[in-house]
Amino acid sequence: MGGDRGPGVVVAAAKRIARRHPHVRLKLVGQQSELQPLVAHDDAQLSVVHASEIVAMDESPADAVRRKKDSSMRVAINLVKNGDAAACVSSGNTGALMATAKFVLKTLPGIDRPAIMAEIPSTEGRVYLLDVGANARCDAQQLFQFAVMGSIVVSQLQGHAKPRVGLLNIGSEAEKGNEITREAAQLLEHSGLNYIGFVEGNDISRHRADVVVTDGFTGNVALKTMEGTASLVAGFLRQSFEHSLLSKLQGLIALPSLRRLKQQLDPRAYNGASFVGLNGIVVKSHGGADDVAFEHAIETALLEIQDNLPAEIHRWLTSEAA
Repeated sequence: MGGDRGPGVVVAAAKRIARRHPHVRLKLVGQQSELQPLVAHDDAQLSVVHASEIVAMDESPADAVRRKKDSSMRVAINLVKNGDAAACVSSGNTGALMATAKFVLKTLPGIDRPAIMAEIPSTEGRVYLLDVGANARCDAQQLFQFAVMGSIVVSQLQGHAKPRVGLLNIGSEAEKGNEITREAAQLLEHSGLNYIGFVEGNDISRHRADVVVTDGFTGNVALKTMEGTASLVAGFLRQSFEHSLLSKLQGLIALPSLRRLKQQLDPRAYNGASFVGLNGIVVKSHGGADDVAFEHAIETALLEIQDNLPAEIHRWLTSEAA
């Protein structure tokens, strides 16, 4: 029921997933009066779970947890907790979703705080950046935990035995950065992770590391800056090819390459940020997602279900503690 475009986007994405994955069952959680008309009688893979309340996009996380116990968000996460669903995907209020998920599902043993992890396009595939908004301030131990979780997720999802882990910093030299970042670097240097050292913002698109770790404030700014840059480049290209008759003809010749570039930079193909560190799978879709983007967020959840990521993170943490 959240997001900028309403439940129609979610239902359309669910139908596309159902056609592609005949074994998957999707529960559409929200107000039945709005959802049921969008679901055809022959959509056997889709069912509606009624929730009487909605968390507004500007509602405080604390109010959502305390006062909205029958919100679509809370009911969906309860389904995961009770084993009636394997994952929750939502495009609603990010803070409320994180607070509710943490309250209901709890964090895995050994994890202080969950983090939000996002996929970033790069010259050599995808880079995973975390945290991108859950924790504006972090200590060194929490950054270390983010690195552990990110490494496990990429290892499972991408098949990298030893994914490269970098700490986002203002320089690659050992003396650069604040005390927390340097302390986190010390922890990572003595871990079993494939830690490659500090990386800078421009190293993300160069794919110098498979996992880039930072606090939620810096990560969110970096993510939004990259999204804005991609839109800026697309806008400049469009203006250049529409400038004159000659440039339009050049644009027609370059059309196949431009379409490839558009696909590579399309933010819809990277939609679906994972809440890692929870005792359950929760994926956050962008609030402005259309049905194609929301479909990708569901696909992200399906991959995490397949690899049982919370159990893998717990297993790694348990083995390290032993």
